Amino acid sequence: MTRAKQRTQFRQAARLLAATALAVALLSGCSSVKNLLDGRGKDHSKDPAPLVELSPSANVSQLWSASLGKGEQQLGIAQRPAIADGKVYAAAVEGGVSAFDLRSGQSLWRYASELQLTGGPGAGDGLVVVGSLEGDVIALDAATGEEKWKSKVANEVLVAPAVGGGMVFVHSNDGRITALDAASGERRWFHSADVPALTVRGSGAITVGPGIIFVGNDNGNLTALAMADGAVAWTSPVAQPDGRSELERMADVDGPAVLDNTTLFATSYKNHTVAIDGPSGQLMWDRENGGPRGLGVSNSAVVVTDRDGKVWALDKNTGSSLWQQEGLAYRGTSAPAVVGDYAVVGDFEGVLHWLRLNDGAFAARSSLGGAISGQPAVADGVLVVQTTEGQLAAFALQ
Repeated sequence: MTRAKQRTQFRQAARLLAATALAVALLSGCSSVKNLLDGRGKDHSKDPAPLVELSPSANVSQLWSASLGKGEQQLGIAQRPAIADGKVYAAAVEGGVSAFDLRSGQSLWRYASELQLTGGPGAGDGLVVVGSLEGDVIALDAATGEEKWKSKVANEVLVAPAVGGGMVFVHSNDGRITALDAASGERRWFHSADVPALTVRGSGAITVGPGIIFVGNDNGNLTALAMADGAVAWTSPVAQPDGRSELERMADVDGPAVLDNTTLFATSYKNHTVAIDGPSGQLMWDRENGGPRGLGVSNSAVVVTDRDGKVWALDKNTGSSLWQQEGLAYRGTSAPAVVGDYAVVGDFEGVLHWLRLNDGAFAARSSLGGAISGQPAVADGVLVVQTTEGQLAAFALQ
C-alpha cells in the first residue's frame, strides 16, 4: 500500500469515527456506548504534518524483524511487545504468542491459538500472560511457551495483564481488575470501577509497585490497590471529566503510569500529565499537556504525545515545558519511549522518529510497513516496536 493511499484511508476512517462519535454524543442517553474512539489523535480529519527533509544526527540500525501473524489492523488497541530477561514476547490478534531473543531476533518458541489475542502480553516471574476479546486469560511458561493455565474474566481484555507478588492482574473492558493466582489461575479478588458511557478504545494499563498496583481508569483517576486483597490505598485524579457532552468529558488514563523511585507519572486523554507521590497519592504537579497512550521518562524529563500527535517534554521535577515538537501533528503519533538520549515515537505510516531529548529536534528516522500505534518497548539499549500489520522489529543506536 502506498503512503498516499494510507493517508487517504487514515483520514477517511478518522472522519467516519469523529462523525459517529458526534452523532452518539448528540443522542439522548449515550449510556451503552463504550470504547468508541481509538484515541490516536484529536482530529485526524486534518492533513498530517508533512515530514521535512532530515539530515540524520544519530545512527540507528535495524537489528532484526519478524512476522507475528495478523495484527490489530483498525481495532485501535495499540498492541506492543513485552521484554523480560533478554527475551521479547509479542502477540498477534490472529497468530498466537511468539518469543524472540532480544539481540539476535532468534525465534525461541511460538504458542498457537485460535483466540483473538488483544490483551498483552505481560511478562514477569517466569510467566507470559495474554488476554482475548472473549475474556480468556492464558498463562504460558516464559522459557518454553508451554501453557500453564487458562482462566476467564467477564469482559474483553484489551490491555496487557501485569504479573507480580504471586498473582496476575487483569484489567477487563468493564472496568474490573481481577487478581488471579499466578500458579493456578484461580481468582483471588476483584475490584470494580465505574466506566463512563463514552471512552477511548482500550483499558488502563496496570503498573506494579512494591506490594501495590496502580491502575488508570476511564474516569480520569489513578487508583492504588493493595496486591494482597485489592483494598484501595488511594485514588488521585489525573484529569477531571468535565464538559457538557460525553465527548468533552472523556478523560481516560489508558497508558501505563511510570513509577520512578517513589513518584508516579501518568497522562490522560484530556491533555493532562501529572506527578503523584506514590506512597500517599498526593499530587506533586499537573501540566495541561498529555495524551491517551502513555509516556516516557528520562533522568530529567517526562515525554508525552498529545491528542494532536505533537510531542512534549516536561521537566521531571516541576512539570514545566522544556520543548514541543509540532512536526508530527495529526500523524497518529504513538506514545514515546526513551532510549539513551532520545525519545522515540511511531506514526500511522510506519515511521519511527528519533527526537533529541535536549531540544526535541529530529535526529533519525526508521521505516516499517504498517502503522505504529503501540508504544515502543525498550531494554538494554534495544528498542522493539510492533505494527498494526503484525510486524515486529528491533532497533539500536550505533
